[in-house]
Amino acid sequence: MKALILVGGFGTRLRPLTLSVPKPLVDFANKPMILHQIEALKAIGVSEVVLAINYQPEVMLNFLKDFETKLGIKITCSQETEPLGTAGPLALARDKLIDESGEPFFVLNSDVISEYPLKEMIEFHKAHGGEASIMVTKVDEPSKYGVVVMEESTGKVEKFVEKPKLFVGNKINAGIYLLSPSVLDRIELRPTSIEKEVFPKIAAEKKLFAMVLPGFWMDIGQPRDYITGLRLYLDSLRKKSSSKLAIGSHIVGNVLVDETAKIGEGCLIGPDVAIGPGCVVESGVRLSRCTVMRGVRIKKHACISSSIIGWHSTVGQWARVENMTILGEDVHVSDEIYSNGGVVLPHKEIKSSILKPEIVM
Repeated sequence: MKALILVGGFGTRLRPLTLSVPKPLVDFANKPMILHQIEALKAIGVSEVVLAINYQPEVMLNFLKDFETKLGIKITCSQETEPLGTAGPLALARDKLIDESGEPFFVLNSDVISEYPLKEMIEFHKAHGGEASIMVTKVDEPSKYGVVVMEESTGKVEKFVEKPKLFVGNKINAGIYLLSPSVLDRIELRPTSIEKEVFPKIAAEKKLFAMVLPGFWMDIGQPRDYITGLRLYLDSLRKKSSSKLAIGSHIVGNVLVDETAKIGEGCLIGPDVAIGPGCVVESGVRLSRCTVMRGVRIKKHACISSSIIGWHSTVGQWARVENMTILGEDVHVSDEIYSNGGVVLPHKEIKSSILKPEIVM
């Protein structure tokens, strides 16, 4: 089987992290976002992954070449010269996706982190015999999204309602699709949207079916959702393979610590924390609801909550970093500094406190 991952845009909502690497390579729970998807695809027998990309393809491919051999899966690029929306890239990658087998192929959005019940999705697709399957997820506030109206018993999709004012349902498109090759005949090579142009036509012919995603789902394309996504992911890890989570008297709730990270005496870490490779957390540090990426140093008695600390940054002694502070790569926060929602671009030194959310250039 084959799969296409829509890598797309510039990742502006995750700046300053995406000023250093393309968004799919930003670490999430100690590995690049896109790797969570590639590993899930590999696990159910996908042999080739095509990345639909219009930005820095060489950076992505150089990085993923290592994983091709490790995972034993072929990774290729389909490069857009102009942004083609969410359907155009399928037309562009047509020759890579179609072979004589006639097997359906997966399409995934690279921002999404979830449980990946892809095996069940293949069974669902074969059983309904339609042309396309989409994964949907239940949300509390459907008015923020495009809602999928479907027959509960069969999963047959009736229609899509964009940001409904009145309640029509609580299931939204989860950005995971399984498509028969015939879907490609419906897509022209131009900027076009699979959600707004292609799927409604297939639904009108009663050939589109939706499967409700069991477990968690989050679009982690912006910092607040990234932190929420980490909590949901660690929660799911606790249920599935809790041996991967850290344990100890200094750990509260779900915490992921890379084996090469060093943690000092008297720290209190958790809940919902990921500490990456080569990090040094000195004594008396307090961490909660945050991600600390590769090579970060957090000095004595610093306190970090609801924040993302980018690669190779330093947080000084007794510093306090909170309220969605995002430090880009190689940012150095001096001792005793307070950051309240500062968004700091790479390679900066912060010598005075950031008292209200602002961007530091």
